[in-house]
Amino acid sequence: MKTINPMLQRLREVLPQIAANAEKTEQIRQMPEENVRLLKSVRLHHAFLPKAYGGLEISLPEFTDCIAELAGACCSTAWAFSLLCTHNHQLAMFSRQCQDEVWGNNPDAVACSSIAPIGRYEEADGGVLFSGDMTWSSGCDHADWALVGFNREVDGNKVYCFAAIPRQDYQIVDNWHSMAMKGSGTKTLEIRKAFVPEHRISAAKDMMEGRSKGYGLYPDSDIYTTPYRPYFASGFAAMALGTAERMLEIYREYNQSRVRAYTGAAVKISIPALTRLAESTHQVKAARAFLEATWQEHKEHGEQRKYPDPETLIYWRTNQAYAVKMCNEATDRLFKGLGGSNWMLDREAQRVWRDNHMTAAHAYTDYDVCAQILGRGLMGLEPDPGLL
Repeated sequence: MKTINPMLQRLREVLPQIAANAEKTEQIRQMPEENVRLLKSVRLHHAFLPKAYGGLEISLPEFTDCIAELAGACCSTAWAFSLLCTHNHQLAMFSRQCQDEVWGNNPDAVACSSIAPIGRYEEADGGVLFSGDMTWSSGCDHADWALVGFNREVDGNKVYCFAAIPRQDYQIVDNWHSMAMKGSGTKTLEIRKAFVPEHRISAAKDMMEGRSKGYGLYPDSDIYTTPYRPYFASGFAAMALGTAERMLEIYREYNQSRVRAYTGAAVKISIPALTRLAESTHQVKAARAFLEATWQEHKEHGEQRKYPDPETLIYWRTNQAYAVKMCNEATDRLFKGLGGSNWMLDREAQRVWRDNHMTAAHAYTDYDVCAQILGRGLMGLEPDPGLL
C-alpha cells in the first residue's frame, strides 16, 4: 500500500499551471519564473535541505514520486528543478562553515552544478583559484551557487573534488540549444580564477563513503548517512518514468476517438493498437516497481545509518539505468502508434517522446556503460576506471 506523501499532494495543486507553461518553457529555453515560484511555494526545494536550516529531509521515495509527476507535466522543469533540489543533499556533506555561507541567511538558496572534473585550478593560500568553462549546468539561471568538479593533485594522486562557488563569481553563457529538455536551461558557467577556500571544497569519494567534511553533522537524520551520488542521479530515472506514464495517458486519450483517415476504421479496436498499449503498460509498470524497490532500499539504508556495499551500489546505479531503458522502449512503442499528426511541434506527444529519450543520454543512465559495470561485478572483476 502506498504511504501518504504530503509533498506530492501539495505539488499536484500547482502541476496544471506548470503543464500549461510547458510550451513557453521550451520557447524561452529555461524554467519560467512562474514555475520556480510555484515549486518553491510548495517547498519542493526544501526536500533535502537540513532541518537545521528549516528543511524537510523527506525520503528519496517521496521525492522521486514528486519528480515523476512533475516530469509528466513538464520534463524540462523537472530536470532543472530536481537537480536544484538534490544538490542540497550534496551540500549537506560539505563543512558546516560552507553550509552556513549557503543557507545561513537564505534557506531558499539552491545550487546548480557542472560536476564532471573538467575544471582547472591553481593552489592558493587557504584554497584554490578555480577556472573553467563548466558545461551542462541545468537550472543555472535560478541558482544562487554552483557545484563544480575538478581533479586536484594530492600527494601525487588525482582526487576528484567539488568546489562550491557563489553566483557572483561566475558568468552564465547562454548556449543551450537542444532538441530535448529544451527548457532546462542547461548552460555553461564561465569561471575565471575564482577563489575557493578549503571549507568549500569536498572530495567526491569522501561523500560516497562517509568521510566528508559534513559527515556526522546530522546524526538524527535519515537521509545524510548515505552516498551523495544515488540521490543526485535519482531524478533522471524518475523523469523517464513520469514521461512514460504520461505517454500512456496521451496514447489512450488520443486513440479513444481516432479513426483511420482513409478508411474511417476506429483505432481503439485495432489489435496492433491494443497490443502496443498492453505491452507498454506492463513495461512501464515493471519499471515503476523496479525503481520503487530500489529507492526503498536507499531509504532503508539511511534509516539504518548503513552505507551500501559495492555490490549494492552497482545495483542501485544499474537498476535505474535499466528502468530508463524500459521506459524508452515503451514510449517508442506508443509514439510509433500515434500517427503523423503527433509529430507536429504543437503536440504534447512529440515533446514527451523527445524528453523521455533525453533521460537516457546522461552519463549516469547510459545503459551501455551500466551493463558493463553490472557484468563486471557479477563476474567478480575489478571495476573498470574508464567507466563512471
